[in-house]
Amino acid sequence: MAATTLTDRAIVRLSGEDVRGFLQGLVTNDVAGELPVWAGLLTPQGKCLFDFLVWSDGEDLLLDCEAEATDDLIKRLSIYRLRRKIDIARDPSLTIHWSSGGEEGVSDPRLAELGRRWIELPGDAAKGWLEHRLRLGVCEGRAELGDLLWLQCNADELNGVSFTKGCYVGQENTARMNWRAKVNRRLVVLEGDGDRLRAAYPEIGLAVAHVRVEAIPDNAIMPDWLKDALAQPTTA
Repeated sequence: MAATTLTDRAIVRLSGEDVRGFLQGLVTNDVAGELPVWAGLLTPQGKCLFDFLVWSDGEDLLLDCEAEATDDLIKRLSIYRLRRKIDIARDPSLTIHWSSGGEEGVSDPRLAELGRRWIELPGDAAKGWLEHRLRLGVCEGRAELGDLLWLQCNADELNGVSFTKGCYVGQENTARMNWRAKVNRRLVVLEGDGDRLRAAYPEIGLAVAHVRVEAIPDNAIMPDWLKDALAQPTTA
């Protein structure tokens, strides 16, 4: 078997009474339709707490999330559960798998160039995912996204938000930024080093920075999806 397991990811299973309706009222993306989708769980002010991909497994939902954030994510979701008959727990029997090509699984919903993902029994650790993802300008996880406003994480361009699904936690500020076309700061991936770093990966010569759009450094990686976003006018 090829080495395809993303060992830095984990799966949280939501099962029980109307889990889609439960999650629909919490996260940034529409989980009532076709899955998987990328979504965020935000603060009421619209700042990122967690990001994950949402998959379906029969009536259950599976959250493909950062392994180090699993316990905190479960605790946060359990707060919102209240008295609903919903079980929220890590599923150690399954893992996320990735390949840069081929036909296994489905295209990453954020960006097709990221490759293919699927859920399966654990296997050997994949190689090259981190650099592959970063060289496409895609950020994820608490170290990179931190507590930034969701649209500053490039969530619109990477299919991580629905502006038609209705209310969710942090929806008001997120929608206001979109209506005003006012995303004045962005996460970018840098070749080498720079200022305002969120995360640094010296072993592959890359770093993640949070910068103003008018001051994106020359060593920023500029994939086509980001160039297109920055070509759109913003308000002052």
